[in-house]
Amino acid sequence: MMLLDASSPQSLVNQIVAGISLAINEQRLSPGTKLPSIRKFAQTYKVSHFTAVEAYDRLVALGYLSAVRNAGFYVRSGPDTPAPQVQASASDDAFDFDAYLLLQKVFQPMGMELRPGIGLLPEQWTDEDGVQRSLRALSRREPSAFCGYGHAKGCATLRARMAEKLLDTRVNAHPEQILLTSGASHALDLLVRYLVHRGDSVLVDEPGYHNLFLNLRLQGARLLGVPRTREGIDLDVLEAQIRAHRPKVFFTNTRLQCPTGTSLSLAVAHRLLLLAQQYDFLIVENDIYADLDPSGQQALAGMDQLSRVIYVGSFSKSIAPALRVGFIAAHADLIDELVPLKLVSGLTTSAIAEELALDVLLQGRHRKHVKQLQANLAQAHETVAHKLEAAGMQIFTKPHAGLFLWARHPLIEDATALAMGAREQKILLAPGQLFMPDARVVPWLRFNVAHAQDERIYRLLEREAG
Repeated sequence: MMLLDASSPQSLVNQIVAGISLAINEQRLSPGTKLPSIRKFAQTYKVSHFTAVEAYDRLVALGYLSAVRNAGFYVRSGPDTPAPQVQASASDDAFDFDAYLLLQKVFQPMGMELRPGIGLLPEQWTDEDGVQRSLRALSRREPSAFCGYGHAKGCATLRARMAEKLLDTRVNAHPEQILLTSGASHALDLLVRYLVHRGDSVLVDEPGYHNLFLNLRLQGARLLGVPRTREGIDLDVLEAQIRAHRPKVFFTNTRLQCPTGTSLSLAVAHRLLLLAQQYDFLIVENDIYADLDPSGQQALAGMDQLSRVIYVGSFSKSIAPALRVGFIAAHADLIDELVPLKLVSGLTTSAIAEELALDVLLQGRHRKHVKQLQANLAQAHETVAHKLEAAGMQIFTKPHAGLFLWARHPLIEDATALAMGAREQKILLAPGQLFMPDARVVPWLRFNVAHAQDERIYRLLEREAG
């Protein structure tokens, strides 16, 4: 039995790594021994799933364990010991609440009847009519128009349309400054691989985008969290992190942020740009929720005109998640350097998807759809905020727009444990731990207002608090 001390200055992850590696070195765990599953280990030692995942991953990296797909973790006697050959069991692929769950399985129903923690719009809130009309229009065109490889930067007409659309957020970009991607995640992946090298210190929102955190960790980056505030970000912490670590880039979600719903005020945005200039770092502005914002707030890139700001956008929220079309707008020289990376990673992006997105945008009905979507979300915010407060929840801020509310109950300290219990009721919650750069347990939960109106959610919250 391994003893863990939560009050020790040594992190729980380091304690677990030291304990298991010592047991292997002393041959108390022999080669080929199967370790408990991540879920079982977390339950036995009363640690979070994130802690167990990180400890196991470090032991694999150090050569003490082998990770066998769909089978678990096994002891190795050294780096040259082959991984055991084990037949995968169906039970080993069970639903598990760790950092990889949300990334790998969030797009599957997973047997959940209610999904207030999901990051997507309901299907009936997407532009289904626009997509259907555009599909019919494309079916009448000559296939040669979109059945071959497209342009390296993406459809020229769509890039020209995006240049016009960016003027709404006061970003003045030439079409040659725009690179089309397979969604915003692809855009961020290209930028991570271009800008970040192993060992680099990188600024990120805290809490922030879980998919980006995993991507940066895979690249070997050191994540420096910048706390979100009701005005956007904590500038004092930001400057302290900059002075201590001299990061080269800050990845931030500037408007209707996931998961807090906050946006950068003009004062905070202005100060952020001054710090970027003073300390010589770049800013990647992830503005994928721009179409959900009825205020028409100026983008950070509009204040900077793509000098130090690299702008990322997507059509997933305004048209449909299945339409994997995103884009990067940046200085022309940087775009030119990203093109070879895009081609190496996946050749050109889908000409069919780009033509479909273009046709939807050119329809007169799409603007009306966006206005209706904004109205639906505003109404959902009012309803869900009222229900959360009636259930005893404290709301971080009320943006009245976008997808998310960030809330906690004063009597619940571990939102991950709450989420684990909720799954037994077939309710998918998104605990704040998923959105923390260091994966620490927090009491906060992310609620998608479009999926959080069922009374069973609030009965669960009241019951758990009681």
